[in-house]
Amino acid sequence: MSAFALHPRLEADTAFVADWTLSRVLLMNDARYRWLILVPCRAGLVELYDLSADDRAELVEEIARAGRMLKALTGAAKINTGALGNMVPQLHVHVLARNPGDPAWPGPVWGHSPAEPYRDTDRDAFITQLVNAR
Repeated sequence: MSAFALHPRLEADTAFVADWTLSRVLLMNDARYRWLILVPCRAGLVELYDLSADDRAELVEEIARAGRMLKALTGAAKINTGALGNMVPQLHVHVLARNPGDPAWPGPVWGHSPAEPYRDTDRDAFITQLVNAR
């Protein structure tokens, strides 16, 4: 069986936050949004149904945890969750804090406009907040 490896596009577009029970937690490198990506650390996953029942249940709990963290840290009006996989086939779940007036509101962020990368200090400060969140 092959080992888990992060898809190169996810590696290039994100910063590492933490490894949870199932998922690698990543911060999307777009300073306009507080946007996490959860990637189950299992090799060969493409669809949700590729996970075992126990891992699916764990993923749902981790999605909820990420959403609660983002809501608490940002005061977002809405937490969006999506698993698209059209550009990156590796199973991953987006969890985004959204607010009226953000650049893509009320539409989806995917494909809206080019990302605006974080300044290193801002990215690192937000990652620290995430790591310290309960």
